[in-house]
Amino acid sequence: MKKTLLFSDVHLKATAGDATRRAEFVGFLRRFSPDEFDRVICLGDLFDFWYEYRSVIFSDFFGVLRVFADWIDAGVEVHLVCGNHDFWAGRFLREIGVQVHENSVNLPFGPRTAHIIHGDGINKDDYRYRAWKRFAKLPFIVEAFRWVHPDLAMGIARAVSHSSRTLFNTRDPYVSAEAVSLRAYAKEVIEKGEADYVMCGHAHAMEIIEMQGPSGTGLYLNTGEWLRRRCHTLWDGHTFHQFDEAPKP
Repeated sequence: MKKTLLFSDVHLKATAGDATRRAEFVGFLRRFSPDEFDRVICLGDLFDFWYEYRSVIFSDFFGVLRVFADWIDAGVEVHLVCGNHDFWAGRFLREIGVQVHENSVNLPFGPRTAHIIHGDGINKDDYRYRAWKRFAKLPFIVEAFRWVHPDLAMGIARAVSHSSRTLFNTRDPYVSAEAVSLRAYAKEVIEKGEADYVMCGHAHAMEIIEMQGPSGTGLYLNTGEWLRRRCHTLWDGHTFHQFDEAPKP
């Protein structure tokens, strides 16, 4: 049985200052041979901002998109579950073969089912973000944004991204409101028997927790964040293995 690679919260920026990290992420992806994998799943926030104009794609993302295209040509499924920074993903990514899931997706892992979701909006106390997301996904808002010049759009995105990261100002992301909400959400899904595994990103807190469901022991899995700690998870066909490769100070 082939492997699955999972990661989230890479937050790639289309700026000159982020060129080194983009190259590092491409190098990370190139470490894995398509011959060993049948799926790659990003659980959201691959990009710090993504928007598809009719005739423009941010050129700084070309290296990453090329790796995805190579994997897809080799027969690997590439999935993107949209997060709060890339929920406008769409046509272009689908054209190169990425399977884009706007909210969530259920996928098999061996004989068991995983419910996969980024996790933004699960925290019911974050009324401001939940309202913003509904507003930003309105068709006329998405269409109106096309009139914003791409360079200006990236500037707006940087400001919004900085604001959104105030969610994670706590020194310990494992006790943040986002992390607590995601664990509670996973527990509810598993206890109801809606899935055996619940997989999320968003909280920037990598962990695997056993939870009991009607068909036995289930799992809540958070992929952590690649942004600073280079976190990722491998499924070898039987077991999940998590890796934290935070750069040494």
